[in-house]
Amino acid sequence: MSIIIIHPTKRPNMIDKATREKIISLIHREVVPALGCTEPIAVSLAVAKATELLGMQPEEINLGLSGNIIKNAMGVGIPGTGMIGLPIAIALGSLIGKSEYGLEVLKEVSPEAVERGKAFVESVPINIKHLPDSPSNLHVDVEVRAQGHSARAVISREHTLFVLLEKDDEVIFAEEEGSGNGDAQDADAVQLNFRMVFDFATTAPLEEIRFMKEAQRLNEEAAEFALKGDYGHSLGAMIRNNGMKYMGDSTLAHMVEFTSAACDARMGGATVPVMSNSGSGNQGITATLPVVVFAKDMNASEEQMIRALTLSHLTSVYIKQSLGRLSALCGCVVASTGASTAITWLMGGGYEDACAAVKNMVANLSGMLCDGAKPACSMKISSGVSTALMSAMLAMNGRCVSSIEGIVSEDVDQTIHNLTLIGKEAMVETDRQVLEIMTHK
Repeated sequence: MSIIIIHPTKRPNMIDKATREKIISLIHREVVPALGCTEPIAVSLAVAKATELLGMQPEEINLGLSGNIIKNAMGVGIPGTGMIGLPIAIALGSLIGKSEYGLEVLKEVSPEAVERGKAFVESVPINIKHLPDSPSNLHVDVEVRAQGHSARAVISREHTLFVLLEKDDEVIFAEEEGSGNGDAQDADAVQLNFRMVFDFATTAPLEEIRFMKEAQRLNEEAAEFALKGDYGHSLGAMIRNNGMKYMGDSTLAHMVEFTSAACDARMGGATVPVMSNSGSGNQGITATLPVVVFAKDMNASEEQMIRALTLSHLTSVYIKQSLGRLSALCGCVVASTGASTAITWLMGGGYEDACAAVKNMVANLSGMLCDGAKPACSMKISSGVSTALMSAMLAMNGRCVSSIEGIVSEDVDQTIHNLTLIGKEAMVETDRQVLEIMTHK
């Protein structure tokens, strides 16, 4: 049985126009299409740019990569190749990559290009070096050489942010000293808090946020694509085909099925784009599909769908503002927290209920580590989806983890900050150890 969600009378716009415009700009920047896992894709993008600067096919490629880039590129499928890892991503970035496509740099991949890429890997020296002291957890430094010439492209802090371009040791572009600030956003970007996030999502003029429907379209298409094939561990397809016996025909089963399926496609190297969040396709999937499926099962209106998606994605962006692009904390913790706030709102909850959902999520999933992008991410995402629904149900039944429990504080923003402190600061050694294990198996 489905229900129709009825919210109280709509409140007037709670965010002034100038702030709304900044938030909308932030969402457009952080919620973008991506083809393939964004870490190897960032490497492909840097290689493509360096090759364009060189003006010819490289005879040698040298790369310096941060640990988190290496960790997230080792075990993931590269779109359209049937192959895993950095070498083919590097080769295709040089052969057919176009930097103007950004995170869709490899969208022109073809079987012929893959064969050329395989030959490239066998014939062109590709030297990868770990940069343990890189200026950011997300750092890609590419140098290409051919016929006595060289070119260099450096991406840092964000997956598409070029901070240095050189040709033959002449600087073509360099980010101004002091303009970068770790993983932080630009100085003029709005610094969010959860009250601002909630008020924007629930009161902004609908036409200003209608573009969030594109996240629904892209990520649903990715899920449907995976359900018709065999990608990754095919968790989504398994639930669709065999889950009735164990999970029933439930909203939770539908949520896990679709969300894990889209992840199966992405991690398995399917040539389908997804809508990413804060540089991560899996986070974009997790911020989108549980909300979409829940809204459909509950007969939500189009407006409710759009506002819920906005709340989910913007909550994820807010958490990432203090966490940073890459860390030892699994991104599904962030995105599923966003999804839980949206599900709570779709259940008829208000701001305090959404705060409770956040605290419930932090109390449960805060220790989930990231051990690289890989097909098994679909299982971690499923854990996040399940917890998102459970946390929302608790919140709507007046149940909230208290400030005497674990890292949860009375204030929701402090609770989020506690989570990101652990992910960004306390888990640094965890991140180092994970990479050590992964590279010495």
